[in-house]
Amino acid sequence: MKKEGTYHFETKAIHAGYTSKEHSDSLTPPIYQSSTFTFTSLEQGANRFAGVEDGYIYSRLSNPTVTVLEERMAQLEEGEAALAFGSGMAAVSAVLIGLTKANDHILCSRGVYGCTFGLLRMLQEKYQIDHTFSELATTEEIISKIQENTTCIYIETPINPTMKLIDLELVVRIAKEKGIMVVVDNTFSTPYLQKPLTLGCDISIHSATKYIGGHGDVIAGIIVGNHEIIKQLKKTTQKDIGGVISPFDAWLLLRGIKTLAVRMDRHCENAKKLANLLGNHPRIKAVYYPGDQNHPDYQIMKRQMKNGGGLLSFEVNGTYEDAVKVVNQLKLIPIAVSLGDAETLIQHPASMTHAVIPEEVRKDMGISNELLRLSVGLEAWEDIWDDLKQALDSL
Repeated sequence: MKKEGTYHFETKAIHAGYTSKEHSDSLTPPIYQSSTFTFTSLEQGANRFAGVEDGYIYSRLSNPTVTVLEERMAQLEEGEAALAFGSGMAAVSAVLIGLTKANDHILCSRGVYGCTFGLLRMLQEKYQIDHTFSELATTEEIISKIQENTTCIYIETPINPTMKLIDLELVVRIAKEKGIMVVVDNTFSTPYLQKPLTLGCDISIHSATKYIGGHGDVIAGIIVGNHEIIKQLKKTTQKDIGGVISPFDAWLLLRGIKTLAVRMDRHCENAKKLANLLGNHPRIKAVYYPGDQNHPDYQIMKRQMKNGGGLLSFEVNGTYEDAVKVVNQLKLIPIAVSLGDAETLIQHPASMTHAVIPEEVRKDMGISNELLRLSVGLEAWEDIWDDLKQALDSL
């Protein structure tokens, strides 16, 4: 019989981290909806608090349902351990605060999620933890941006919402020479399409709200790394700041993960077709999709991703007002932030997810007022295209 860790991704997504015999033979992991756990003796309680005996104490520290989720995600990312959080930003905050101290420096990819940008600015203003943005495209550029006090390199790839890619092996090679940790926001790709840890990165982060959950009904975050890193963050920024996940939300994620591979295949298939159709429409100025052979980072995608993903962005060939008209003319596609749901969603990054970023910085990141981001859902691609086409044709 195969060992658990040697199964294919699709099998691990359904079985990893769970043995029904350890949970009263329940086929589905139970929801341990309890805030605290009892001890058989004072000595047992003392030993658990001292860390010399395994076992549950209090659900802010650990919970059986959450443990199954963490073990499953660790296996899917091919990491050693994982931690689950109450939101994606709780995970990002725990990592960046946990890896830095006052007067440290973080080197970041040129584009980051708006709330990550806000966190970086807060760390700079309140705690003198500086940051620098970089294209991270060449050895010379990366080395020139690293400072003596750089403690981590924080990367989104694909970058939200420009869909630019970062060559992770290039960054890792330089970071290892300098003794700097590499953190990757892997939300857009999921471990099904991209495994940063196998490329040498130290931590992979997910807003599990998105593809991991997959149904738009849960807010959560997850980080995966080696035992030492996860133990450090568990004992500090997770325990003491307390942005933990609830048992029910962990259960929802476990349910979503079972269909992750099937869903991602459909997301990618639909996105590729729509990117091609949008690229040939006269009212589209540009389409940004990593799975497109004309994308400038297509070769990076081929090396480090399984497929192009379910996200694409496009610029309307016109004015901001034209972009507004396209969005407001849609009938099937809802206007909403987030991504990775069964439903196709559209949003305007400059005024929504990235509105906190100053306009001049947004433009430097490649986020124009005419840029729209499409999270391609699981509907029939023909119906999604019909809706987009009628909206574009209205211009």
